[in-house]
Amino acid sequence: MAAIEYESGTVGSKRTCMVYTPPGYTDASQYNVLYLLHGIGGDELEWYHHAAPQVILDNLYAESKLAPMIVVLPNGRAMPNDRAEGNVFDADKIKAFETFEADLMNDLIPYVESRYPVLTGPENRALAGLSMGGGQALNIGLNRLHSFAWIGAFSPAPNTKAPGLLIPQPEETTARLRLLWLSCGVLDELKHVSDRTHAYLAELQVPHLWYEESGGHDWPVWKNDLYHFSQLVFR
Repeated sequence: MAAIEYESGTVGSKRTCMVYTPPGYTDASQYNVLYLLHGIGGDELEWYHHAAPQVILDNLYAESKLAPMIVVLPNGRAMPNDRAEGNVFDADKIKAFETFEADLMNDLIPYVESRYPVLTGPENRALAGLSMGGGQALNIGLNRLHSFAWIGAFSPAPNTKAPGLLIPQPEETTARLRLLWLSCGVLDELKHVSDRTHAYLAELQVPHLWYEESGGHDWPVWKNDLYHFSQLVFR
């Protein structure tokens, strides 16, 4: 796991993200990419500090359970001071999570694809996240089906758009997506967001994997989600 800097025209400054490369990584191979997003109180280091994703993924590679992939962990708060400090619920900080869509699409993805040996079709890109990042994954991914064929929302937060806005054309969503994962702990106080989204998807018969699990809005849930989701993508 390494920290890299990229120039963000969206924000007007350099930004930092973390990049995981799998065991045996080599420039002679080509890799899929999972963009993995954090929650409202975190930054590009949140997954690293609380979930040790590199350990989860390394162990799965050792068991031959993962397709080859790079994992990019961005800072989803796209603003000049993107640190998780002060009141993380300030309006400008909330707005920065929306601005991140432009930063991701126009700055970060082009940077990754120009500097790493990655495959660049929608079937080679996954977008997932926890809580605020889960909402971002749904909002961005379902709006950009030409860019992402694998989407995962772990305990998505109330920033998640209303289902009708997320999926205005169910037939297109069904045709383009390879996997739509939605999960939440049964004790999560934000579970109504996932329940609402799942009910809409079920009503419109949009294929998705709905996973209710023990626990609340917490790291044991999200580590478990990464463990399972990572094994399903790029298959």
